[in-house]
Amino acid sequence: MKMLRFRSPSTSSLAQEVQCTVRLLDDSEISCSIQRDTKGQFVLDHVCNHYSLLEKDYFGIRYVDPEKQRHWLDPSKPVVKQMKCQQPYTMCFRVKFYPQEPIKIREELTRYLLYLQLKRDVYHGRLLCPFADAAYLGACIVQAELGDYDPEEHPADYISDFKLFPKQSLKLERKIMEIHQNELRGQCPALAELNLLQRAHTLDTYGVDPHPCKDFTGSTAFLGFTARGFVVFQGNKRIHLLKWADVSKFKFEGKTFYVIGVQREKKLVLTFHITTPAACKHLWKCAVENQAFYKCVKSSQIKTVSSSSIFFKGSRFRYSGRVAKEVIEASSKIQREPPVVHRCQFGQSRSFTSLSHKQLIMNMEPLLPALSSSQEHRETSADNGLSALKDSIHLSPLKPLVTPEEEEIEERENHVQDRREDETANRTRVDEERREINADTEDDVAGTLTISDTAYNPTASLVPTPVEEGQGSLDLLFQSPARLLKELHTDPEMQAELQAKRERELAREAFRQSLCSSSSGRQQMQACLRSAARLVVMAAGLLMVLLPLLLVLLESDLDISFLHDIRQTPEFKQFHYEYYCPLRRWFLCKLELIVEQLWGD
Repeated sequence: MKMLRFRSPSTSSLAQEVQCTVRLLDDSEISCSIQRDTKGQFVLDHVCNHYSLLEKDYFGIRYVDPEKQRHWLDPSKPVVKQMKCQQPYTMCFRVKFYPQEPIKIREELTRYLLYLQLKRDVYHGRLLCPFADAAYLGACIVQAELGDYDPEEHPADYISDFKLFPKQSLKLERKIMEIHQNELRGQCPALAELNLLQRAHTLDTYGVDPHPCKDFTGSTAFLGFTARGFVVFQGNKRIHLLKWADVSKFKFEGKTFYVIGVQREKKLVLTFHITTPAACKHLWKCAVENQAFYKCVKSSQIKTVSSSSIFFKGSRFRYSGRVAKEVIEASSKIQREPPVVHRCQFGQSRSFTSLSHKQLIMNMEPLLPALSSSQEHRETSADNGLSALKDSIHLSPLKPLVTPEEEEIEERENHVQDRREDETANRTRVDEERREINADTEDDVAGTLTISDTAYNPTASLVPTPVEEGQGSLDLLFQSPARLLKELHTDPEMQAELQAKRERELAREAFRQSLCSSSSGRQQMQACLRSAARLVVMAAGLLMVLLPLLLVLLESDLDISFLHDIRQTPEFKQFHYEYYCPLRRWFLCKLELIVEQLWGD
């Protein structure tokens, strides 16, 4: 374990050191001793120096706060001020921005780190894909880890000895073995990794860090950002793709996230409800950073954005790194000798001759819930076998060879299970079609696309995901509406609240009936007068506050960023030139006439 000591120029904080651990993509760790005023950029730079990595703009440092909410470490702020958990700190080195074209990556080291991230994405369920693509990706991983197939070293079911996907069906394993033994023979690890990158970047879920939410209908959806734009997944479909050129702004208020854009020459506003305000703010920051990285041509074009409207500024944030085009240009200018890539070994040897006496173990993060055995996975999975995934790659122990009788029974059970799941999928598809017919025109604009035969539903894990699998907030998020309503109505507190609500409705109804009676006509008139008076007073007070601010905006030359941003909005310019200027000219003309009459008299 390598020790890094970060020194800061501040002499007052030299005695206050903080211990932190950075977990790398190959699950090795670096222990760090940093100062209390050390900024996040130093941590990222030292991890990149550990790898001898130059193309470091694609990567970032991620951490999780005590509330299990994920955050990206801000390079411009001190680490201690961002970390709210107790010492020692634990962080992860991950890919933050996925390159749109992996072939343009200059160095093999960068491609290898991206390959490690994509291998995690496949296992976590973030990189969901159809059956054929899943088999090809799995074969590329096997070729990169094991090399060419050797019948003397590899048993007949060598793919089932470790897990590439959480629910590997027997059909998927056979397809992976077929591609590995035939199509990929002779490829070195670097070429197999490049083939995986080339296939993965064509998938709709490439680069998606899913954020769970509820849409305007109350259905569960996942939001994400790719090199192409903003995407929304629901079930096994991509229901929205808003390209970066069509995205105008991202906003959030509390737990509500807004996406404002233009599609088919019409203004489009998408609204989503997030589980917590902290998760909503994290989603907004991710949206701002991805929009700046992929959309802007130069980093000088990046502006500070606000999360709210003009008069209520809310949170302000600015992406401080380089953009995608600048990163590609800088990569093309690298002229050093390629660094040596130290790939993690599969087990401790590529040979399978000694694997029958021990369990295959890789140094990965611990799983929260225990996974079921591979036998249970194959009995309960469909042909595709790509659903919810766990936190890190786990290799299951070897098992004895399956006899033909057992294989036939297993295939028969799989066939029955496939028929049941097909019926369930058909019912789900009918429900989704009904929901799409009754939805607003936003779904028509989005362009629905099926991404896989299984639903996009990545599971929770300890470090990369905000909530644990057993927490109530995640359970509430993924429960069906009928089950949720049933549980709520059986709750005694909910029953008391419903009873109180009914009593309030009865009281309001009685009050309305009393207002309609003839005996309360005078009281009704007085109440209306009081309401009108309060309305006039509130309007006058609001006018007294807004009128000076409006005059300052229109007449003053104060060069303040807040006033400058307001003056640059199209609505303000239209109001200034079409309404305020004519009104001011008319008022000055009238004032001159009055002054001339007074002087003439």
